[in-house]
Amino acid sequence: MKKIAFPYIALGLGFVLMLVVVKGSETDIEGVTTIPLLTLLAINEFALIVTAIGGFLEIRKMLTNGISLFGILTTILCILLSLRFLFIGIDLWPL
Repeated sequence: MKKIAFPYIALGLGFVLMLVVVKGSETDIEGVTTIPLLTLLAINEFALIVTAIGGFLEIRKMLTNGISLFGILTTILCILLSLRFLFIGIDLWPL
């Protein structure tokens, strides 16, 4: 896989994993999540790392090749997804 395509793959994967984490973290009446907590945390951490790397690579690509509207949009969405995964992970972590 080329580094040029990674940010777009990370963005798509981030959206899919966001749906998995949001739907999987819904609790039933007994307070049990649909997907086990450790699995949710692992998915969340993986998605956080992938989207952060996607945003970083897109920023680096824009610095070398020039700024484009699609690149800015991809970077912003990857960074926002990465931050959202960070906050969801903090919320999921049992105290």
